[in-house]
Amino acid sequence: MVDVQIKEKFVAIVGAENYDDSKAGRLVYSYDATPNFQSMPDAVISPRNAQEISQILKICSSRGIPIVPRGSGTNLCAGTCPTESGIVLLFKHMNKIIEIDEENLTATVQPGVITLDMINQVEARGLFYPPDPSSMKISTIGGNINENSGGLRGLKYGVTRDYVMGLEAVLANGDIIRTGGKLAKDVAGYDFTRLLVGSEGTLGIITEATLKLIPLPEAKQTMLALFQDLEQAAKSVSKIIADKIIPATLEFLDQPTLKAVEDFAQIGLPTDVKAVLLIEQDGPVDVVEKDMQKMAEICQKQGAVSVQLAKSEQEAEALRTARRAALSALARLKPTTILEDATVPRSEIANMVKAINEISKKYGLSICTFGHAGDGNLHPTCPADARDKNEMERVEKAFEEIFIKAIELGGTITGEHGVGVMKAPYLELKLGQAGIDAMKAVKTGLDPNNILNPGKIFAKDNRKRVVVTQ
Repeated sequence: MVDVQIKEKFVAIVGAENYDDSKAGRLVYSYDATPNFQSMPDAVISPRNAQEISQILKICSSRGIPIVPRGSGTNLCAGTCPTESGIVLLFKHMNKIIEIDEENLTATVQPGVITLDMINQVEARGLFYPPDPSSMKISTIGGNINENSGGLRGLKYGVTRDYVMGLEAVLANGDIIRTGGKLAKDVAGYDFTRLLVGSEGTLGIITEATLKLIPLPEAKQTMLALFQDLEQAAKSVSKIIADKIIPATLEFLDQPTLKAVEDFAQIGLPTDVKAVLLIEQDGPVDVVEKDMQKMAEICQKQGAVSVQLAKSEQEAEALRTARRAALSALARLKPTTILEDATVPRSEIANMVKAINEISKKYGLSICTFGHAGDGNLHPTCPADARDKNEMERVEKAFEEIFIKAIELGGTITGEHGVGVMKAPYLELKLGQAGIDAMKAVKTGLDPNNILNPGKIFAKDNRKRVVVTQ
């Protein structure tokens, strides 16, 4: 789709050093962290500013060339796999923290900024940016915004969407728009900021973001509650919330996940229990101490065999790091790791955990479950082998049942990973045909030629995940 004439135009915009159509260069960006999805782009372009992106999009729009914005490729829904070829757009040059405004409590950044780098700079000034996806050491702010990423602190503080105050974005026709800003209040027109957050690169290319910051909490404590019964652990989550306590973190790990994480991290996690809850609270010292005591009592009443406070910040950080490493640890078990994020109301956590276990037995699979139990976001994860077609068919059927069960319980098919290609076949289960049609109307209005990350969100073949190779 990119002929010599078009290539020359792209090179004139970004320079030869920022245009790569070599086989090796294209291969590197033909896949992301999602297993079994791969497709070669025609070229990889690294623009230096919004104006260059605008020029690139004008060319792509006039020639119908697909364009896929990509951060670090950590997403788990094949959202940055160039399934229809075209251009992969990298932001390695657009990786600057433009400003940290302590008067307005905002940070203005380019999309290629690594999430943890920004968090560290903000916290050095006594401020706090709460969204903390497990991939934050390598994921970019632009990728977080496109996927509306969550994290361990989502229960108390919300997700990426709740901290995006304004955006600069380039539309499919090359127009550059600005939405929102540093204002605490702004109801002038449609809220395009929230529309673009979580749109997975299908409505516009984000080139700058203004993010909300808050004061850094005064104190923090971390606790590990151990259970010999999965449902008791899950019910403890509901009881804590029902007692009007909103912890900063309330994470769930089952025994298979614990064993894999301990084998990987070697920090002394208990592996002889059926489940653990990783609980954190932050805020004023007296509030933290009171809440931690209450939550410990609730866990004990629900059957916890042990409740242990971290003895130091180093120990607490080791626990958090181990939890963030759950996917990496499980990925060592078999060649292919299918991780999902079915989400239910918090009151239904116990029922969802029970259903996942029943479904795994029904299909003869090992499904390890961990996740953000406090906000109902579970990550059932199945170590498998893509070369075993029978096993992969069972995995497919099992996860479809898990999605259906989540929706029956008032939940959704994805809480933070996005739809991309992986979840597209199941989106109608959640939204219905009328909901799909409304989304398509928005997409067509902003991207009539369907060049922005095409093939994502809207399924071509309902109820069937497609492995794309080229």
